[in-house]
Amino acid sequence: MEKFLEKLVDGCIDISAKLLLAIVILAIGSKLIKIIENNLRKENKLKHLDASVKGFLISFITITSKIVLFIVILHILGVPTASIITVFGSCAVAVGLALQGGLSNIAGGLMILIFKPFKVGDYIEVSGKEGTVKSITMFYTTITTFDNKLIQLPNGNLSNSNITNYTANKKRRVDIDISVSYSSDIDKVKKVINQLISKNELVLQEENNYVKLSKHDDSALVFAVRVWTKTDNYWDLYFDLMESIKKTLDKNKIEIPFPQMDVHINK
Repeated sequence: MEKFLEKLVDGCIDISAKLLLAIVILAIGSKLIKIIENNLRKENKLKHLDASVKGFLISFITITSKIVLFIVILHILGVPTASIITVFGSCAVAVGLALQGGLSNIAGGLMILIFKPFKVGDYIEVSGKEGTVKSITMFYTTITTFDNKLIQLPNGNLSNSNITNYTANKKRRVDIDISVSYSSDIDKVKKVINQLISKNELVLQEENNYVKLSKHDDSALVFAVRVWTKTDNYWDLYFDLMESIKKTLDKNKIEIPFPQMDVHINK
């Protein structure tokens, strides 16, 4: 009986010591992982990497470190390493089958980083959602909309979707259609709008900018105004032209018609 009690006491002490050590290692390890993550996120760390790769790498390092810490804790508690590997292997298969979407998100994130259809800071449109890319992690890509909403897009779906990247190139063409009445002088309309374009500082004058009659609409002549600008100036130029063209046409007494229909009644 005394030997049993001695073994029981020794066993409790051993378990308590291991448990206490595991708790200490868990606390220290968690703190270190958090410190490493915060340091990596500082601008002066990994500055040579693209922001998209940096975000994905930090996410991967953090998750991997937590898995390693978990294995160390189990080892301290006396769980055999072989058993740990076996359990993790079995869990990996089970989780892989149960969370195929999660694995596809990881694969999608890797595809995005390799082929780079967009990067952090680009303005994209995908699946009816559009905004500026804020971060690319292992599972999700986060974008910020114009009205400052955050949208998380699963990487798996994102990598298999049609993506429009509005800021991938350094310059973009502004397309505006202007309607004028059928009584307007075509040459005069083209002349006044071309003069307006040639004086606008946001327009890239060396590019193929033009104003041409594009179609005869039901109630108006439609002119296609096509001008090039730097991508960063796209919306500034768009709104500027929309306003200045209207003022210029009014100044030159060129009518912008509203939809109308002529009805003839025969008695």
